[in-house]
Amino acid sequence: MSYAWNWGVLFQSPYLGWLGQGIAMTIVISLAGWAIAITIGTLIGVLHSGGRGAMRMVTGSYINLFRNVPLLLQMFLWFFVVPELLPKTVGTWLKRDLPHPEIVTAIVALGLFTASRVAVQVSAGIAAVPRGQSMAARASGLSTVQAYRHVLLPQAFRIVVPPLTSEFLTIFKNSSIALTIGVYELTAQTQQIQSFTYQGFEAFTAATVVYMAIALVVTTLMTAIERRISVAGSAAKG
Repeated sequence: MSYAWNWGVLFQSPYLGWLGQGIAMTIVISLAGWAIAITIGTLIGVLHSGGRGAMRMVTGSYINLFRNVPLLLQMFLWFFVVPELLPKTVGTWLKRDLPHPEIVTAIVALGLFTASRVAVQVSAGIAAVPRGQSMAARASGLSTVQAYRHVLLPQAFRIVVPPLTSEFLTIFKNSSIALTIGVYELTAQTQQIQSFTYQGFEAFTAATVVYMAIALVVTTLMTAIERRISVAGSAAKG
């Protein structure tokens, strides 16, 4: 029995709307997660690169913990376990009163997981900046914070744009794991379309095309940024 192709189902109501909602949700949780990741990851990366003793141990523990525990497990822990470990009123608020707790959980889990990977890249980028730059900054009267803000971090980010591009792309792909805690992102909506129409090939092909389009847009954007901010002679060190 041959498969009955029907591409038109993707443009019918409500399936086209479901697909659009899934795309929008994927973009929202990915960008929100990236905002958390780049903020916390930069902070952890700076503290790890310049820290000593206890600080370096704490930041190193964060990096190793969040980077090595699978994201799927982290999603489950944040959604099912953490509310049970907190005081009852807080746990109840997280589970029942917080608007769309599954979406918030997905964003937090994605952000903290990716932050550990961003922290490694930022720390490596800072280490790749010639040591004389830091010494010159301090000699000119800049404080440690000012040296990082005005001298080290701008150069470090220029160096690590390529690996950060990879992490930015990965967070869009990792967003599909959010379906396991009830977030109707692109992959979940695709599965729902397949369940209602039995047109699985068409639905998953559409999702594949969307993910490829997102990857193309992100790559093009980050390549343009890299060319604009690149410094002659600098390169990311692996």
